Amino acid sequence: MTFAWLSFIAEVVIIGTGGAVRLTGSGLGCSEWPLCTPESLVPTQELGIHGLIEFGNRTMTGVVGILALVVLALTLVHLRARRQLVTVGWFALGGIALAVLTLVVTSSFVAAVSAALLAVIAAAIVTIRRVPARRDLLVLAWLVLIGIVAQGLVGGITVLTGLNPFIVGFHYASSVVLVTLTAAYLVRAYDVPGPRERAVPAWFAILTHVTTLVLAATIAFGVLTTGNGPHSGDRNVIRTGFDATVLAHVHSWPGYILLGLGVILTVAAAMLRLRPLRWLVVLLAVIAVQVVVGVIQARNGLPELLVGIHMVLAALSAAAFTVVVLRLKRPAGHVERPAGR
Repeated sequence: MTFAWLSFIAEVVIIGTGGAVRLTGSGLGCSEWPLCTPESLVPTQELGIHGLIEFGNRTMTGVVGILALVVLALTLVHLRARRQLVTVGWFALGGIALAVLTLVVTSSFVAAVSAALLAVIAAAIVTIRRVPARRDLLVLAWLVLIGIVAQGLVGGITVLTGLNPFIVGFHYASSVVLVTLTAAYLVRAYDVPGPRERAVPAWFAILTHVTTLVLAATIAFGVLTTGNGPHSGDRNVIRTGFDATVLAHVHSWPGYILLGLGVILTVAAAMLRLRPLRWLVVLLAVIAVQVVVGVIQARNGLPELLVGIHMVLAALSAAAFTVVVLRLKRPAGHVERPAGR
């Protein structure tokens, strides 16, 4: 569980470092990918602080990748599927060989990483089919690893396209998804395995899922708003052409609705003593702080530090809500004390 927690923390941290890249205008601190410059893998002295910030974020990709690989390996060991570790090793060697061959033939790093990504996906399909026990954990572990490899590819495309704001936004949204996946792994790892049954009234589950859509809309409009604001990652990057002031107001609408729904769910869970209560309280607290930070930053010209905090809090909101959704069910036949007792 230690490495699962480290994986979750690292996914949150890389959102912070990615935000630092954008907010300090270091998006093109390294002009190339996967090299930093045409001649160097690491930033040179001429690139200054921007090169260090951008390269630091790239380094974090390696950290989260190693942690995800360790979590996957330990999951296979825990499930007594050590033979599949050998399978994963062969696929890894095959993926590396395929990536090198693709690079030699096409001279394209994007094509090479894409080939490696296909090898990772193939390895996931093979091992998941061969290991019937706790497939929920295995699927989540593989999804995180696949997502990280894909994120590395998207990050490279982001640099090669000169920080296209839509790709930058997708890069951030994908990072939030990885945070939710690592959070889901932690929840399922602590849960009793086996069939699950609904632990809340049907109307409560429906309202929770509606709130999921509102949260997704809030994050999506936040990404679009940031893409048109002053923090595009580089002062020469052209925004998407939307009015950032209007978008800021549009972004706030689902945000306030999300806060209202959070209050309703929390009050209902407290009155009925439902399973998700504790995490609804956590979620409501994070959303409330998020709203306050959003209002302050909007009224003070979007200071970099507050924007960065806003980005990280959005990921933490998504993680907390992931726990809430998973707490809508419980292991079948498992008797729990009502929440709050």
